[in-house]
Amino acid sequence: MGRKGKMVENEINSSYLNEKMIITWYLPEAFTPLSSYHVCIMQDGKDYFQLGKIATLSDQLHGDGEIDNTVFVGIHYRDRYDRYEKYHPNGAQNSAYIQFLIRELVPFLDGELPTYQVGGSRALMGDSLAGTLALMTATKYPNTFGKVIMQSPYVNQTVLDAVRSAGNLDAISFYHSIGTLETAVNTTNDGELNFINPNRELNEAFQQKQSDYIYREFDGDHTWKYWQRELPDVLKMMFGWD
Repeated sequence: MGRKGKMVENEINSSYLNEKMIITWYLPEAFTPLSSYHVCIMQDGKDYFQLGKIATLSDQLHGDGEIDNTVFVGIHYRDRYDRYEKYHPNGAQNSAYIQFLIRELVPFLDGELPTYQVGGSRALMGDSLAGTLALMTATKYPNTFGKVIMQSPYVNQTVLDAVRSAGNLDAISFYHSIGTLETAVNTTNDGELNFINPNRELNEAFQQKQSDYIYREFDGDHTWKYWQRELPDVLKMMFGWD
C-alpha cells in the first residue's frame, strides 16, 4: 500500500555551515495551503522516516483525526562524524548548526509552507545525540521552538547545567524518554557510556523547574525498536487537538 501523503525534497545553501543541506518533508494527504500547519523538525531525519516510520504514522494519525495538521520535516547527517560535529554540545559545528536551524531553516519553512509562524507550533524531535541537539536549541531559543521530543538523549554536565540555569522552560512542552537497559551505549567519541543515570539526573533538573514536562522510562535499550514503538503516543500527546 502506497503512502497517502506526499514526500517533498528541498535544499538550503547554508551560509552558516558552508554546505548544501537537504531538507525532506512529508505533507499529509489532505494538505491544503488554505490551512495552517504545525511543523515537527527531526534531526536524524532519514532515520525517523525509515526506522521511525513517520510517514506511515502521519497517514494513520491524520486519517484517524488524532493529531492536528502537522508537517514532518527531516534533516539528515552525512556520517556519524558529521553528526557528532553538528549535534554534540562540544561539536565544532554545533553553534553554526543551531544558527542554521534558527536563521535559515525556520524562515525557509515559513516561506514554503502555510505554518502558524509561532514558536508554540514548532517542535524539535531527535533520538540520542539528536535529542540533545533539540533540547539545547530550544532552551536557547524558546520563542522559536515551543515543543521538544527527546528520545534517549545524550546527557553530560553541559546539558544538565543548561537546563538548571535556563529561566524560560515554562514556554516549552517537553517529552523525554529513556530505556532502563541503556547502561552501556556505544558513542562516536566517548566510548561506552551509561545513559540511564544522567537522564535520571536530567529528569530531576526538570522537576525542579516545574515546566510542562513528561518523563517516561521504557523497558528497553538504545535502539529504534523501542523509539519507534512509543512514537504514536508521543505524537498524539504533542500534536493532538487542544
